[in-house]
Amino acid sequence: MPQKTTIRAIGNSAGTTISKSLLERFQLHERDTVYVVESEEDILITPFDPDFSEAMQIYQEGARAFRNALHELAR
Repeated sequence: MPQKTTIRAIGNSAGTTISKSLLERFQLHERDTVYVVESEEDILITPFDPDFSEAMQIYQEGARAFRNALHELAR
């Protein structure tokens, strides 16, 4: 369910608050890093690093393609 929040001035920047229920649900704590991902239509705030996710997808494709070679290297 969408939750409404307001963007507020914080020094020369701006910020917003995240409700306690969302913090608990996603196991976020004060000073944790979140990522703001921009698309043409919206933004997404996520605790998951999109660059890491992309790197893991590339790894998984390579691991499938070279499964036999990786198995031999593991011996």
